[in-house]
Amino acid sequence: MRRGETKSIAELVRAMCREEGLETPLNEYRLINAWSQVLGPAVASYTKSLQIHNQVLFVKVTSSVLRQELLLNRKSLVRRLNEHVKAQVITDIVLR
Repeated sequence: MRRGETKSIAELVRAMCREEGLETPLNEYRLINAWSQVLGPAVASYTKSLQIHNQVLFVKVTSSVLRQELLLNRKSLVRRLNEHVKAQVITDIVLR
């Protein structure tokens, strides 16, 4: 390998994940784990289940007041979660 062809380990791991089809599931996993970091522990304590299907995040919320508040801020939540993961993982959020 020539000096001009050297790549960082992070670039190689990213390329390998992309080739093996692991990039999307890894980003989905990172986004679900980022929920409590982005929204805080108080909101996370009222959420029971987080799942992603077809770029839609499904969230079960135990508080109707919190559900309404999150519905009003749905677009900004999508943007903030995607920015945290640094990838376009979800396009919408469905709150149950």
